[in-house]
Amino acid sequence: MTSRAFRMKLKPGTVEEYRRRHDELWPDLARALRDAGIYDYSIFLDEETLHLFAVLKLWPDNKIAELPQKEVMKRWWDYMADLMEVEPGNRPREWPLEQMFHFA
Repeated sequence: MTSRAFRMKLKPGTVEEYRRRHDELWPDLARALRDAGIYDYSIFLDEETLHLFAVLKLWPDNKIAELPQKEVMKRWWDYMADLMEVEPGNRPREWPLEQMFHFA
């Protein structure tokens, strides 16, 4: 098992729409995430800064590097681009987070 964490950033006034869109996650996107080896994925919000903190748990033989090439992933990024800071191509800007502590 591997974990990965990163930060993203919402635009002001988009919190509820971001939540709504994720509550209605597309089945084909959920399948692509699972097929890539993600078995647990959480996103947390800091309401004061609008930073999102994502934590992924991955199987050892994951194919997460292939996700950006998937059409469903590109469609999702386009769908979400009006709500958050993005890179060219609408991929969300991500800032990797270093694990400082883990208790199991």
